[in-house]
Amino acid sequence: MTNILIRGGTVVDGTGAPAYQADVRISGKTISEIGQNLKPAAGDKVVDASDCIVSPGFIEPHTHMDAVMWWQPSLDPLPGYGVTTVVIGNCGFTAAPVHEEREVQREMVKIFTFFEEVPEQPFFDLLPWDWRTWSEYSASIAKNCPTAANIAGYAGHIAIRLAAMGMDAWTRAATPEEIRKMCALLEDAIDAGALGMSSNLMDHDSQDRAVPSLVADDAEWSALIGVLASRPGTQLQVILDTFFRLKAPEQMERLGNLCRGRGVRVQMAGAGGLLRFQDSIRDRMWEITAKQKEEGLDFWPSFAHVPPTTALNFFSTSSFAQANEYVWHEVVQAETVEAKLALLNDPDFRARARDSWDNKAFKQSLVANPHMMLLLDSETGAGPLGLSLKELAEQRGVHPSDALADWVIANGLNSIVNRMPHPMAHEQTLQMLKDDKTVANISDAGAHGQMLCGGGENILLLTQFMRQQELTLEEAIHVQTGKQAGHFNFADRGVLKPGYRADVTVFKLDEIEARPLKRVFDVPDGKGGMTWRFTRDAAPMRLTLVNGVPTFENGAFTGALPGEMVGPQIRKVEEVAA
Repeated sequence: MTNILIRGGTVVDGTGAPAYQADVRISGKTISEIGQNLKPAAGDKVVDASDCIVSPGFIEPHTHMDAVMWWQPSLDPLPGYGVTTVVIGNCGFTAAPVHEEREVQREMVKIFTFFEEVPEQPFFDLLPWDWRTWSEYSASIAKNCPTAANIAGYAGHIAIRLAAMGMDAWTRAATPEEIRKMCALLEDAIDAGALGMSSNLMDHDSQDRAVPSLVADDAEWSALIGVLASRPGTQLQVILDTFFRLKAPEQMERLGNLCRGRGVRVQMAGAGGLLRFQDSIRDRMWEITAKQKEEGLDFWPSFAHVPPTTALNFFSTSSFAQANEYVWHEVVQAETVEAKLALLNDPDFRARARDSWDNKAFKQSLVANPHMMLLLDSETGAGPLGLSLKELAEQRGVHPSDALADWVIANGLNSIVNRMPHPMAHEQTLQMLKDDKTVANISDAGAHGQMLCGGGENILLLTQFMRQQELTLEEAIHVQTGKQAGHFNFADRGVLKPGYRADVTVFKLDEIEARPLKRVFDVPDGKGGMTWRFTRDAAPMRLTLVNGVPTFENGAFTGALPGEMVGPQIRKVEEVAA
């Protein structure tokens, strides 16, 4: 391993402290020295950081790289955006633990691939599945899945439930013995380095079944929270229902009741209610958050700083089902192009689709807002293009569902419908970015590859938000480095300090941007070929180091895969003070 001296840069150390001029010396995997006018030692690689920012590597706190990293270890495009650590296992969806029966194992994969829109067959074919417990899974990743960034992960509540209960996890409360099994599985995970447990209080599957974690009763929740309480430094991550049935306020209060007096850290995804359609529940969520803070509960809302801007396709999307529009979801589920076209041309399908569109779809969903569905990307070029579905339906005097069906038939099933992002509550977004107990930059990187590319959106904190003078440089970096590390108890990274891991990025502010989405055909389709996903070109960073090894340099991914499995640590008080 080459020692590195980064010279002449502006150091922003990740703590929120003012920037300063200094050199940074990397010795092996660690930062060994920070100071001015450091001299190169024999064999040092010298990096000229003049006019550049030198900061800790960025932490992606909410990804779904769990499957993708096995066939895309570069974690593209993250190295080009300065990312050095990614958190997997969010939302209750994890690849471990797993039940001994193959049918139940397949169920967990199907849950993951449906909600996160990851190809199913490669998940079966390319992962070794040489584990049952999370500890065995972690060991397999360390042995068999080198990656371009460090990996930290939760054990998912849905996976734990299926492993303990089999298919009954979908339909009933757990018995005391099953709860004991779940607790043992969670203990195994945490003792092997898991961040804690993630869970899901929002989603319904392609058959409109509530995910298994939504079936869990308070006895089960209380026991699992007890495991977390017994192991300081761990946490519970929960995705709240802020999108579909809008049950988040009640869920926040339930979690407060379950965790009160137990000292457990809870990360609540979506608790800010920052999208405009969440106006009806936002004030209540903010009131609950304020009250829980006053009580001293260690609850951290997590959020995205940009609204999800997604594309809709007709082969893999979960968007129709998650809009409660299950008739159009039949088109997605149809296995062949011929079967899809037969549905779109069928009068019975069309009648059922109109009824479902009008009477069943959630009012905040895409199908209830055809003015937000943009017709921009045609396979055949037939068009019309450059207008919304609402405009097309009005021009033709037909129902929006029929207008979409006709447009897809004419333009081809590989056409894409782009979706306007929901407006955000911008002032509240800024308030949450500046709050000392929130988790920002929730991006879903690695998931929904034919809808979006969350990787790279972190750079907007250093471009859009700084250029509008809404964040300082120090704030924009702290939000995605030291603050994240403190939340997850990554005690040896996230800050530029001697003795800490050499996860570092170097960049020039006037060179970086969140680049536009583009399609690349590099995802195994499970049939011997490749399908496409969205990605984006690098920001680019001048240099990204993971454990002292360059993963991005000279404008390109280096091919190095130095990432390690990392977990929470509790640094001693005297170490923090030093």
